[in-house]
Amino acid sequence: MRSDANAPLTSFVAVGDSFTEGMSDDLPDGSCRGWADLLASRLAELSPGFRYANLAVRGKLIGQIVEEQTHVAATMGADLVTLVGGLNDVLRPKCDVELVCERLEEAVIRLAPGCRQLVLMRSPARRGPVATRFLPRMEQLFTHVDALAARHGAVVVDLFGAEVLGDRRLWADDRLHLNAEGHQRVAEAVWQALGLPPQYDWDEPLPPDVPPGWAARRVADVRFTRRHLLPWVGRRLTGRSSGDGRTGAQFSAELGKAFWVTPADHTNPGSVTDWRQVGP
Repeated sequence: MRSDANAPLTSFVAVGDSFTEGMSDDLPDGSCRGWADLLASRLAELSPGFRYANLAVRGKLIGQIVEEQTHVAATMGADLVTLVGGLNDVLRPKCDVELVCERLEEAVIRLAPGCRQLVLMRSPARRGPVATRFLPRMEQLFTHVDALAARHGAVVVDLFGAEVLGDRRLWADDRLHLNAEGHQRVAEAVWQALGLPPQYDWDEPLPPDVPPGWAARRVADVRFTRRHLLPWVGRRLTGRSSGDGRTGAQFSAELGKAFWVTPADHTNPGSVTDWRQVGP
C-alpha cells in the first residue's frame, strides 16, 4: 500500500456485489444508493476534486469479482478501495470455501499494492435460520478476511459481529439486503474505521422490537416467497444471475472502461447520481 497515510483521501473505488452496489437502498428514480455512495458523499466534503467509482454488481460470486472488477480497480490508483465478496458463494448449497478464500486472497493481492487503504469487511447477516445454517462457512470466510487484513495492512470492518445489523428491522423485504437505515449504519462504520470523527454510534441497538402477529408474519412470508424466493430459485435452476447484463455504476460497457464521478461542489456534494463524469 502507498505510505502517504496523513494526506486526505482524494479517491475511492468500491468493489463487490449487491451489498456494495447498494441494493434495497432505492432512490426515487429506481437507482441504488447504498453505503458506498453515502460514504463517498461524506468523503467528498473533506477533499475538493474527490473522485469516486462504484464497480460492484449484484449477484456476483468472488471469482467473477476477481475477474471482472479487481483488475480494473487496481489500475485506477485510488487512495481508498473497499472489497466485499464471497458471501454469495458461501450461501449457496454447494461451496468450496477454501477456493472462495483463495480467490479472495487473489483479489487482495491485486488491490492492496496500488491503494493507500484497503478496507475489507465481515459482512452482515440477518439473524435467523439461514445465517445459522451457514454459520460455519461464514466464520471460515471471516477468519480468512482477518488473516488477509493482517498480512496486507487492510482495515476490517466487523459488521457480522454487530448485533444491531442482525435486527430484521434493518433488512429489506427480500431478507437478503440491508434497507436504507442499514446502509447508513454501514457507511458510518466504515467512516469510523478510517479514523474519521464519528457522527453517531452506528451499532447502537434499536428500541425493543414488537414482533408482528401470526397473521402478519404469514402474509409477509407469502409476499417474500412470491416476490423474492421463487424468482431466486428460478435463476438458480436456469443458471442465471440477477447481475447478468449489468455493469458497475461507473463502468462503461461500451468502452470497456471504468470512469470517475465527482461532485460539482464538494461543500455540498449531494447524491452521487448527480455527480459529473470524469473520463474515461
